[in-house]
Amino acid sequence: MIRPLVHDPIFLSQKSSLAGKEDLSVAKDLLDTLNAYKGQCVGMAANMIGVRKSIIAFENAGTYMVMLNPVILEKIGMYEAEEGCLSLLGEPRKAKRFQMIRVQYQTERLETRTDVFLGWTAQIIQHEVDHCNGILI
Repeated sequence: MIRPLVHDPIFLSQKSSLAGKEDLSVAKDLLDTLNAYKGQCVGMAANMIGVRKSIIAFENAGTYMVMLNPVILEKIGMYEAEEGCLSLLGEPRKAKRFQMIRVQYQTERLETRTDVFLGWTAQIIQHEVDHCNGILI
């Protein structure tokens, strides 16, 4: 189900709680909503659709991927980026990002994985993990 986007910075600045099996429908809604905005957006966090759970969805090499409870374990190669966000009005903002990240997360099957992401995909994940942590650009 496509859900409306949240623009309230007070809501968005609150840390998300851990997601579990009962939140898999939220992951589906997040994918549906991201797909509806695919021309304007490459990633979303659950709080952007009004659910404070640690779930992100993002484009990864032409397909969409979902992570539950993502935690960035390692960051290498800091750089400054400019990013926009559908939840935040106004011009793109500066953000510190890393070229390579190692992330631990759970899949939609609740399997724990650790993977390395590079470049643009790493930047998207960092932006969405910030959302889960209540950090706005």
